[in-house]
Amino acid sequence: MPIKNRFAELLPEITAWRRDFHQHPEIMFDLPRTAGRVAELLRGFGCDEVVEGIGRSGVVGVIRGRSDSRGRVVGLRADMDALPIEEATGLPHASRNPGAMHACGHDGHTAMLLGAARYLAETRNFDGTAVVIFQPAEEGGGGGREMCAEGLMERFGIQEVYGLHNWPGRPVGSFAIRSGPFFAATDEFEITVIGKGGHAAKPHETIDPTLVASQIVIALQTIASRNVDPVQHVVVSVTSFETASRAFNVIPPSVQLRGTVRTLDDAVRDLAERRLVALVEGTAAAHGARVEIRYLRGYPVMANSERETGHAAEVARAVSGACDEAPLIMGGEDFAYMLQERPGAYILLGNGDTAMVHHPEYDFNDEAIPAGCSWLAGMVEARMPAR
Repeated sequence: MPIKNRFAELLPEITAWRRDFHQHPEIMFDLPRTAGRVAELLRGFGCDEVVEGIGRSGVVGVIRGRSDSRGRVVGLRADMDALPIEEATGLPHASRNPGAMHACGHDGHTAMLLGAARYLAETRNFDGTAVVIFQPAEEGGGGGREMCAEGLMERFGIQEVYGLHNWPGRPVGSFAIRSGPFFAATDEFEITVIGKGGHAAKPHETIDPTLVASQIVIALQTIASRNVDPVQHVVVSVTSFETASRAFNVIPPSVQLRGTVRTLDDAVRDLAERRLVALVEGTAAAHGARVEIRYLRGYPVMANSERETGHAAEVARAVSGACDEAPLIMGGEDFAYMLQERPGAYILLGNGDTAMVHHPEYDFNDEAIPAGCSWLAGMVEARMPAR
């Protein structure tokens, strides 16, 4: 099961799809052009069923194999949404939509799954049913959660599900994967510190929220250094610090902090939230200030199933000759919701020496397309071999 010759033949066409998606990025659930084009292509390939509007703007295609002796159903997922970033690549196929950019390679993921769908619809060399899933709103909107909540897995009878993500810095077309926890749970917090403002020359007449907020920023770092077992993983980052005044001679009445908490274990996740609340409230009380805390649970830990990870790695080795052990990743991934519903696995596909994802100079590497398409199609053929 090496890279399939058909994908070498289709590479110019798949590349054209990818670059068209790149030129017309759409954000979150608002994907009328992207989802419409995906559905149009799937129908053109001869899929047995194409369903739109699952999870608000998701698209699902059903492809039945030459036989179905065992009732097997395998799902393949790609994300379609872009990011609210101004592109800085200067490429001919750069974004035409100001303030929106495919800076994470979802254009490539969508194009590769379309390529795999076309091949599977042409050959149907498998025993069972392949379900291709095109998901909205991976970038913070929880589109995977929305599709699952609408009964994606039950409606199409999906028994196991697989996905991939391009990864800059890895050789083009290479693969890496790991079993168990892989991508982190990603929670967010907003903290408003409320003091008593006043003149900067009379700090004794105020309760300075800037000082209190600064103490809170430092205190939160003790969650990782003093509360969580050193062999566990947690990252607490305060990413925004805004005072209610920008004047040189005014102590503001309030300060707002924002940030994220990232963990790879549910118990650590719970502990981190409890300690954050306790540290924030205690620090504020010690200075006579008040706080308002908004803690938002985001994507859960994305954990690959052990058996399905083995299957995914085996196909990757057949395609590229090797499959490395991937590192733990503290970024979030809402494929986690699908892996909570069904066993499956998520794999990294090398994107070569490009800018990192979420960077304004990033671009998906079209040279990775044949390997990605071959792995996606190969998962169907390997998990449901023709009889």
